[in-house]
Amino acid sequence: MGFRLANVGGRGALVDGDHYYDLEELADGALSPDPMAALTTPDLLAELASGLGGHQPTGLLTEATLGPPVPRPRNSYGVGLNYRSHAEEASMEIPEVPLVFTKFPSCITGPFDEVRLRSDRCDYEGELVVVVGPGGADIDPADAWDHVVGLTVGQDVSDRPAQFMNKPPQMNLGKSFDTFGPIGPVVASPDCLDDPDDLTLTTHVNGEARQDDRTSNMIFPVADLVAFLSRITTLATGDIIFTGTPDGTGAAQGLFLADGDVITTTIDGIGTMANTCVRVADWR
Repeated sequence: MGFRLANVGGRGALVDGDHYYDLEELADGALSPDPMAALTTPDLLAELASGLGGHQPTGLLTEATLGPPVPRPRNSYGVGLNYRSHAEEASMEIPEVPLVFTKFPSCITGPFDEVRLRSDRCDYEGELVVVVGPGGADIDPADAWDHVVGLTVGQDVSDRPAQFMNKPPQMNLGKSFDTFGPIGPVVASPDCLDDPDDLTLTTHVNGEARQDDRTSNMIFPVADLVAFLSRITTLATGDIIFTGTPDGTGAAQGLFLADGDVITTTIDGIGTMANTCVRVADWR
């Protein structure tokens, strides 16, 4: 039995259908309200999720204020050019090893929060996000899924002028502006999903379809990314990995984000985010 973990007003909650259940109340105080702490107890979360039928819901999910389900990751990684289709639309070489950068944890925000733009050439990138459970170093690919507590939806929003202001590109800076890392609406444990390696991912802007692909088309799948990173840095519970975006990005079509645009990102089995763009300033 799997679980879906949300951040409701800063408190961990389990989600079942349209309802949520406050985690601290559900566990009779055995768990703290901190969603980050909940990630360390996946077995207890699964046990509690299996017994939700015997409890009264705390409230309706549609009436809740959802924050990022992983509000304070120690490290936040990104993977570039992890779909052949995106590498081709960007006229880039297919990487032979994962192209890893960092998205500063300070950019992480909630599934329905605003994205604040600081140039006229900001871009969307819908992505599957991996949430590390039991950490570790030198993880074997065959064991990598044992180190994944769950999956969530993400947007790797990118300011292209900042990203390409130097050669080589400033990947870390261009993708780490405040609010440039919406995630949510829940962290879904892998056993909630029929096949966690094959999920449909779509991005719409103002209702217009821009991206539509399957995560099974990633060049480096989840297990390979977890193993690769763990050979370089010890992974910790709550670390997150943005696993890359498919083709259909705005830069490839000349369709950049503007004030008032709504980015809707969906991964089947996990959920949907909707982030409104607000043009606030110029970074230059």
